[in-house]
Amino acid sequence: MKSPLLSLPGAVPAEGVDEGVAAHYGDLFREQRALADGAGFVDLSHRGVVAVTGEDRLAWLHLLLTQHVSELPVGEATEALILSAHGHIEHALYLVDDGTTVWAHIEPGTQEALLAYLESMKFFYRVEVADRTDDFAVVHLPAGSIAEVPDGAVVRETAYGRDLFLPRADLEAYAEKAGPAAGLLAYEALRVEHHQPRLGFETDHRTIPHELGWIGTAVHLQKGCYRGQETVARVQNLGKPPRRLVFLHLDGSDVHLPPHGTEIRLADEGEDGRKIGFVTTSVRHFELGPVALALVKRNVPVDARLVAGETAAAQEVIVEP
Repeated sequence: MKSPLLSLPGAVPAEGVDEGVAAHYGDLFREQRALADGAGFVDLSHRGVVAVTGEDRLAWLHLLLTQHVSELPVGEATEALILSAHGHIEHALYLVDDGTTVWAHIEPGTQEALLAYLESMKFFYRVEVADRTDDFAVVHLPAGSIAEVPDGAVVRETAYGRDLFLPRADLEAYAEKAGPAAGLLAYEALRVEHHQPRLGFETDHRTIPHELGWIGTAVHLQKGCYRGQETVARVQNLGKPPRRLVFLHLDGSDVHLPPHGTEIRLADEGEDGRKIGFVTTSVRHFELGPVALALVKRNVPVDARLVAGETAAAQEVIVEP
């Protein structure tokens, strides 16, 4: 779905899974600074929007999600995962309940698979699930923003800012009031700075929540059963995850950033060294320079010198070994 905000001056379209919104509007670092200062907005209208209604909605979702939501207060934001039977991450949902409906925004293009799963689990519960992507657009306001929130808009407020669920027909009119616009690359740079994992970037087909630091923020350890809980409990109580998320400071002399999937090796082992991880997201940050998130084997020493492709990298611990 192509955003009408791609017609704004300087807009350069994003590619890949984020196709449909602007990667930037001509000045990546200016856009990052604006967001960091609490100004502007980010067009996230390419993300999927799912709504769950019905009097059993919270109790029902509580059975399916990794998060404790059976008593979720109205207006309180949370995030949750859906796991496979083996505990691997399949979906990530960013939720808020407005008193009658649970609203969630999810990764672009994942709504069909998510809705198919949710529909298969309805059974006798009094719930209705709907894909509202065609009707609602997500807009992000950074922390500290004083931009006006339209009356009636559903708001999901976190420490990192507010996500608005706006009628898609109102997107252009709202953008005229909420500017300046910041592109997705600026939003992603701050996401990496804050060590926030993203489905499909920091995850692959075998990722479990412990590897990404999603325990606590998206996984509640004292709730009832849900699919994949056995793996979560076993790793939490008896072992350690096989991999861990790290933050990388990259050599700033390299012109190109190592893309997603770039192999990481120990610098001391040279070019033929064994693969010990891979880059998940790399960005250019307006203050930190080139940085990245990466998944590495749990037993990689925290002080080890790393190489991402041909780029030297130093790691900061996110998930403890």
